[in-house]
Amino acid sequence: MRGRWKYGVALAAALMVTACNSTERTVLDETANGLADNAAGQRDIDRSVKAEAQAIMAPLAPPEPGTPGGLPDEPVPLTEGTIDPESPQGAAQLVQGYYGLLEEKRFGDAQKLWGEGSDYARQDPAAFARRFAGFSEIHANIGAPADSEGAAGSLFVTVPVQVYARIAADGKPWYALRSVTLRRVNDVDGSSPAQRSWHIESIGPFPPPAP
Repeated sequence: MRGRWKYGVALAAALMVTACNSTERTVLDETANGLADNAAGQRDIDRSVKAEAQAIMAPLAPPEPGTPGGLPDEPVPLTEGTIDPESPQGAAQLVQGYYGLLEEKRFGDAQKLWGEGSDYARQDPAAFARRFAGFSEIHANIGAPADSEGAAGSLFVTVPVQVYARIAADGKPWYALRSVTLRRVNDVDGSSPAQRSWHIESIGPFPPPAP
């Protein structure tokens, strides 16, 4: 009789432990699901708030060509048809590609368009990408390239660029005029195809046109 009583107590204790474990698992599952639901709900709220904020942001409206802050009032540099990659038009096309890569946040590919002798080409890729971390979006209008000039077996050409971007911290528009200088080897004997291609040599300020 006493043996059966001990067995009954042990069985009841085991059932209580099983019930407690089951209850704990249920509570933990419900808590985890609740946290997941809350996180998903918070993400939806964040996206909604961001969309509303962007809707009321000042639009990106870069100044028109020929006006203060705008590009020179000149013909569009890129024309229909095939462009000679070694011509000034080819240099402007490379600049257009460079800012297109920045717009798509493909900073590693954009860095490859710098000349191998430049500081930016040798910069750590992560450090190069951080240069643009302050902008949520980057765009550019490309102006007409200047005539190429030769020096010491190289050709140089400058291309004006109107950069218009949005500051990530506050969503405000940001505008700047830049002058991109490109360089390539002038068909020197023994030069490689890569050396005879345009590469970005430097990017500096561009003086705005007179009103």
